Amino acid sequence: MLDALIVISFILAGAGVGFFSIDFLPETALQQVTNLEGLSSVTAGFGALLGGVLGLVVQTSYRRLERQIKEMPPDRILTRAVGLVVGLLIANLSLAPLFLLPIPDEFSFIKPLTAVMGSLLFAVTGMNLADTNGRALLRIINPNSYESALIAEGTLKPSASKILDTSCIIDGRIEGLLQTGFLEGQLLIPQFVLQELQQVADSSSDQKRSRGRRGLDILNRVREDYPSRVVISAVDYEDISTVDAKLVRLAQELNAMLLTTDYNLNKVANVQQVTVLNINDLTQAIRPAYLPGDDIEIKVLKEGKEPSQGVGYLTDGTMVVIEEGREYIGNELSVVVTGALQTSAGRMIFARPSSAIVS
Repeated sequence: MLDALIVISFILAGAGVGFFSIDFLPETALQQVTNLEGLSSVTAGFGALLGGVLGLVVQTSYRRLERQIKEMPPDRILTRAVGLVVGLLIANLSLAPLFLLPIPDEFSFIKPLTAVMGSLLFAVTGMNLADTNGRALLRIINPNSYESALIAEGTLKPSASKILDTSCIIDGRIEGLLQTGFLEGQLLIPQFVLQELQQVADSSSDQKRSRGRRGLDILNRVREDYPSRVVISAVDYEDISTVDAKLVRLAQELNAMLLTTDYNLNKVANVQQVTVLNINDLTQAIRPAYLPGDDIEIKVLKEGKEPSQGVGYLTDGTMVVIEEGREYIGNELSVVVTGALQTSAGRMIFARPSSAIVS
């Protein structure tokens, strides 16, 4: 809405300037024009075209500036604002004597031009000085609010908020991530996600109902353990029907990250340039890479496809096929990795017994 308003305003302003621009033409030129209304229409259309182009440039620049401000740390915004105010104040005090000087009428434009250029120069200088030394000044004023020993100025950035979706809450691993301390920033849970979670908990299907209640229990524990980090947002979008689309819109507006286990939501959010933290991707990234010759202690649980094979599973669910392992079913066994296979269903490891039964 704001983008359209900016462009339309420039188009109307350009059309108005173009329409009344013929009033500044010399009388001799106007006398040679037979159709003043037609000329006014042409100049108005040309002015509207130039205004539309200028409006698009201003609208793009405004959105870029808005995005940069959202990504900027609050302390830098504060110091730049102070530097801007101080720079303009110094400019006004320094340029005040200029208006007392006698200047001929034909050079009267020098005063306002010098005032504008001087104000811009002092404003930019004040912001640059605030960027360089502003944080040090803020640390002197309030040392408890800032790190006293930064390696380099500007290296610290605020942690982006994480928006949780229903699948992430039901999955349950979010609780363990918070306990390890690897997940930073505020955890934002929209009201429409809570409503979807409640619908799952009230489902007629026993399996869905169990998953929904488990998600509610996990959410309650997280809120009790981290009351200052979990925020329930009442934001909703009546014009959007699906929860996934609402999550993407909210993440775009808040410049936040999506925390999910939903593959489809991950892809849709990436297309719309929303940062996604997928817990499944994290699990894949930290999964240990077993190479041939590595030793594993594993419990043989069942028979394999071949008569002599035994099958066990790692803690992350990876299947381990053990040659000559059938006779060890039910026992903990030390095995040596002989190979690995990545399939569409996941990873499979092949091994053979390396020693006697462990337990």
